[in-house]
Amino acid sequence: EHFALASAPELTARFNAAPTQELPVVRARSSGERVLELRRWGLVPPWAKDVSVGARLINARSESVLERPAFREAMRRRRCLAPADGFFEWQGKAPARQPFHLALPGGALFAIAGLYERWRGPGGEVVDSFSLLTRPARGVVATLHDRMPLIVDPAGYSRWLDPAAPDPADLLATLPETLGAELVARPVNRRVNDVRHDDPGCLAEPEQPPLPFGPR
Repeated sequence: EHFALASAPELTARFNAAPTQELPVVRARSSGERVLELRRWGLVPPWAKDVSVGARLINARSESVLERPAFREAMRRRRCLAPADGFFEWQGKAPARQPFHLALPGGALFAIAGLYERWRGPGGEVVDSFSLLTRPARGVVATLHDRMPLIVDPAGYSRWLDPAAPDPADLLATLPETLGAELVARPVNRRVNDVRHDDPGCLAEPEQPPLPFGPR
């Protein structure tokens, strides 16, 4: 599905995005307009005492999202999509962990299901945040990790973004998500292991060939 956006910020290429940073998400306003905006990765519920809780709420498990107080209301009314063309997983133990870049063949853009919230602090500060949904890993991702992002097929964009979708449990159960099984893995440079590095070198070939990877 291709759709127009009512507004969007200027974006720069990212090669090593990390939790607590501001990243782009798409959401629908109550008017139905869709906007692309920057939000802090790590959901901060409205009732949180401070924003530090967001560092522990970067992901929401799709199987239990409706049972968690931090995510339950957002799942009912405040869903978003996080655009990406890849993500990283690792194999091995520190300090020799080998990163792998997971992407669709040809590097096509995809969208990860997310939830968003707005937190207002006691001093009037406002933090707009989001969390990504995850599912049990499948395909090549399962050789590296037991979880993976919940990647939504384009046919599911409209329903996922619709704040009036009546039954969030049914929405999750019927969400089309076949793209995640098509991901391919490529070993990349260990430069990506340091979040201070955010440049094309993070996607370069590894310094030395990694060991073959297989079931964890």
